[in-house]
Amino acid sequence: MRIAIFSDIHGNLPALDAVLTDIERAGGVDETWVLGDMLGLGPHPVQVWHRLMALPNARFVRGNCDRYLVTGDRPYPSIADVEVDPSMIQRIVEVTGSLAWSQGACSVEGCREWLAELPVEHRTELPDGARVLCAHASPGHDDGPGLSNDRPFEMLASLLDGCRVDLVFAGHTHRTLDVHIRRTHVVNVGSVSNPLLPDLRASWALLIADEEGYAVEFHRAEYDTQSVIDDLERLQHPGRRWISAHLRGEFRP
Repeated sequence: MRIAIFSDIHGNLPALDAVLTDIERAGGVDETWVLGDMLGLGPHPVQVWHRLMALPNARFVRGNCDRYLVTGDRPYPSIADVEVDPSMIQRIVEVTGSLAWSQGACSVEGCREWLAELPVEHRTELPDGARVLCAHASPGHDDGPGLSNDRPFEMLASLLDGCRVDLVFAGHTHRTLDVHIRRTHVVNVGSVSNPLLPDLRASWALLIADEEGYAVEFHRAEYDTQSVIDDLERLQHPGRRWISAHLRGEFRP
């Protein structure tokens, strides 16, 4: 059994296509698991949705940005945060504008209904009996601190409390992770789009499993980031400055 796992596409079609091409180059897969934040923010939400819908044997979980497109919720900073720190006004304008732009595109196409039905977790069992949980941020959550190598061990352990599985896959933080925490193997597959330094390539993971056990491989795929920046400008996308900073490696969380 070969499974491709990736997360955080954020409406970036060239990045997704690069990952899908890299998957085929690596020998193809039997299933694909997509861990959320698929359509929101970037310039190609509808095109990404159509590409995902064409994948055979695909499983999806909900990310926080997927939820925002359905409910109208918005991330940090809030209006109250901006009142305390006026320097955040540019960020709130671009983030809320980007999500509203994506929300409008998805509403016209009809994919908001699909987003509304997404589960927060996907659980399954590998051929060797290993229990697997897939989530966007952490078990049971599409948002929050997430599973990342910059989190204290105690925080990571607390995020796994009660999940009762052997292997957890997540995204959300845009940082890869491969650690064992107590009895649970934790893998963060990184991000397809909006990466963080030092590696700006699109990230995905390959899970290879049989009756004898499993292995996880990390992969990176290069793509033309400038073409995405050009699309943002051509569309006069409301978040073009903020998203372009991510793609150029200029964003500092």
